[in-house]
Amino acid sequence: MADWHAPSGPFDIPEVPNFIPRRLKPYLFIFFVLIVQFSGGVYLAAASDMVGTTAMMQEDILMAGYASLIGLAINFAVMFRIKFRFSTRIQLLVCAIVLIVANLICASTTSVPVLVITCFFAGWFRMQATLACNSTIQLWLTPVRDMAIFFCYVYIIVDSVIQLSGIATVYTAFSFQWEYMHWIMTGLLALMIVMVLILVKPVRGPMFIPLLGIDWIGAILWAGFMMCFTFICVYGNYFDWWDAREIIGATLIGLACLVINLWRASFLHHPYISFRAMKNRNVIRATGIYLVFFTLMATEHVFEHSYAANILGFDETNLIDLNWYVFFGIIAGCAFTYLTFALRKWRYKTMTLIAFALAAMYLAYFYFFIDYGVEKEMLFIPLFLRGAASVIISIVFLTSIVQGGLPFQVFPQALTINGFTGAVMGATLGPAIIGELLRHTVAKNAALLGATITNANTDIIGAPLDRLYGMVQIQALVVSMKEIYGWLLIIALASLSLILISGNLARPFAIFPKWSTIRRVIKHVVRTSDYVS
Repeated sequence: MADWHAPSGPFDIPEVPNFIPRRLKPYLFIFFVLIVQFSGGVYLAAASDMVGTTAMMQEDILMAGYASLIGLAINFAVMFRIKFRFSTRIQLLVCAIVLIVANLICASTTSVPVLVITCFFAGWFRMQATLACNSTIQLWLTPVRDMAIFFCYVYIIVDSVIQLSGIATVYTAFSFQWEYMHWIMTGLLALMIVMVLILVKPVRGPMFIPLLGIDWIGAILWAGFMMCFTFICVYGNYFDWWDAREIIGATLIGLACLVINLWRASFLHHPYISFRAMKNRNVIRATGIYLVFFTLMATEHVFEHSYAANILGFDETNLIDLNWYVFFGIIAGCAFTYLTFALRKWRYKTMTLIAFALAAMYLAYFYFFIDYGVEKEMLFIPLFLRGAASVIISIVFLTSIVQGGLPFQVFPQALTINGFTGAVMGATLGPAIIGELLRHTVAKNAALLGATITNANTDIIGAPLDRLYGMVQIQALVVSMKEIYGWLLIIALASLSLILISGNLARPFAIFPKWSTIRRVIKHVVRTSDYVS
């Protein structure tokens, strides 16, 4: 672990043999992280191709993709326990094997439940492998364990890979078939296994901590709640919300899982997520900010693809090329956050203001410039701003949770809450709200525009009925998008005003505890566990 990598002198990784130059050892683990991050189950960029070949719906593919995020979030609460139970070598080998199996299943199955469950476990093991690698090189990245610096590295890897995997997936599907992306990642994971077997020694930490005292029932119940929440958001419009028994059933099951978990947390010594984590001020603040911010950014999922494909007429390759604009925004956002927030210790309030200002500029750009004749290059500015804003808000408020004053045994639970609210809710709740609003707004505007056709000139009246209908729908879509962008811009400006008058003057100072301290805490948790006699 990090404590015995470099007790004195230059940083070193004893798990890696000395025939590998010391300076190159950290880059080996960065290479492993990149492979793991590219392997997350389904590739949402290939959703249209999968729908055409597997008879699945778009919602099915989205549900599987979000199940991977749920698996990732659930893992946070126990990832350190697993880290101290198994060596880095074992963790990487097992995770790589599981991800290979997941890729093979995702490339061949036509069963939605199988796909969703597979992606859930793929997300779990992807997170564990990522922790195994990142914790190994943490002291190389920041010898003083400054988590603001560390999270800049984490997000530049994670968010960049999201954009790059979409680009790689679409171009692979364009040149071959969408399944080839899974074959490519299977090959890279096999290469990773070979490299781990050769280049990573089975070095175990000085203290062996068994997997006792983990509330696995709570983990299953929290996963069930998150799955039900995601199901409602993804399939709500398809099933017409609570008019359908599927949505009612998911709501009842989700509420039951939540109530049982809260009840169990009232008497268990070490529940999977404790009230102390739920009631932490920084966790609550981050949850509120995420809900507002990612709802404002939900137009990414609802509008941008429809606008670029249906109105601007972009094909799949031109659509995915827009990911490059977001990618550059992510790089710039991480660099800016590193220089200002991590190094210069700018206040949380200042960084939040900057992120919301960028979000407001993104919304304002589309509100004022959305039209039929927008060139592809003109989309660089708003997408760049969106990428920078999202990564800034994520780094800042994840760091705030580290600074929340939570003891270490509770801190991973707060990360699970952060993962659910920031990743899962951010990707599902906002799009569900904005998508439903768009549906009603388009219907309203289409009715108003359709009523004006009787006043149109003779040439228009003489056009075919289907052409008239298509013109009305496209015009209604543009008008509705502009209208919703305007309302979201007002909310963004109101949020900016509230942040501006707030009195939060805190600066980042969080220092991650030493691995020896973490081991002592986990050992105490095991001794005082409800499940240990």
